[in-house]
Formats: sequence, structure tokens, C-alpha cells
Amino acid sequence: MSITRDDALAWIKAVAGVINTNSTYLTQLDAAIGDADHGANMDRGFKAVLNKMPEISDKDIGTIFKTTGMTLISTVGGAGGPLYGTFFLQAGTKTVGKMELSLSDWAEALESALSGVLMRGKAELGDKTMVDALTPAVNALKQAIKDNQPINKALGLSAEAAKAGMEGTIPLVARKGRASYLGERSAGHQDPGATSTYLILNAAAETWKEVA
Repeated sequence: MSITRDDALAWIKAVAGVINTNSTYLTQLDAAIGDADHGANMDRGFKAVLNKMPEISDKDIGTIFKTTGMTLISTVGGAGGPLYGTFFLQAGTKTVGKMELSLSDWAEALESALSGVLMRGKAELGDKTMVDALTPAVNALKQAIKDNQPINKALGLSAEAAKAGMEGTIPLVARKGRASYLGERSAGHQDPGATSTYLILNAAAETWKEVA
């Protein structure tokens, strides 16, 4: 079995839903160490993405991801737009022309997304950013492929690793972004970017759990 174009569309719609549901929560997290706008910004961006869905619902997966990325760049304020836009643009570059994805295709797309985020944000693992959720998620996915796990199991393991990475940001002192201005006071707070990254990846695991 594979991840189809319709599965990809369903994931984007699920992400928009989970971001909307958790918008206030994400903003509360951001209020503690940032500009108190992460949830609202992400929600606005994905609502704009939903408005684009009718135009791209018959396109290949790469086009769907690239359109999502460009829309986020143009509608999400602050650092989130370029970072999450880059995430989807890079994933789209790896999946261009594809109407379905194997687990390896998805892992390559996610690894490319991580590389793009690292280059764009200049953050490293441990800096208290979305990288802290995305990096372990990619590593877990690659390990699951080595272990010959089915797609749904691999996606679940990837999401679990993202969640652990997200929770691991709580004791960290931020070294990037607005939170870094707080220095030691940023410790004790969960990073909002790592949180939204977990929500995005968990939405994939939930949406594609029937894909064996």
C-alpha cells in the first residue's frame, strides 16, 4: 500500500483542522516565550491553504505540497511563514510529479523538509525550536524503514518521536528566535514551534493509519 494523492489532501485538511483546534493553546505557549501569535498565525495560514484546495485537488502530490508552502509563506507572519513554508516546499520538491508515495518517498520528503528548515532557520538540535521535534521524527522514520515496519506503524513511531522531542524542549534554554531574548527564563516552557510540528506529523500518522 502507499500514500495516495487523496491521502495527501486529507492530511493537509487534517493539519488545518488540528491547528485550528489548538490555535489558542499554541498562542498561549508562544505568549510565555514569544510574540503570542504563533497559533493565530498558523491558523490563518492553513485557512488560506484550505481555500487553495479546490485549485490543486487534481494535481500531483508535489504540487499540493508546494502550493501549501507558498501559501504559508505569503500568509503566516513572523518566522513561521518562511520556516513552515520551506518545510512544505522542500517536501514538494522531493515529491513532484508523484501521485502516490511509498514510505521511503515520504521519509525522503521529510528529510528534505528538515534540511530546508535547518538551512532557513540556522537552528540546531537543542536550540528549543521546531527542529527538536522534526529531527527525531525523521530519524525514527528512517529507523522504521530499516526495521521493515509497515507505513502506519512507521508513521506512528515518527509522531511519537516528535512528541518526545517536543516535550524535551521544556527544560531547554532557547538559543534561537524571540525566545532566545529571555535567556535562562525561557527554560520551563514548551516550544510552540516544536508543538505545531508535532501536531502536523501526528496528523499524518492519524490520517494515514489505515495505510498498511
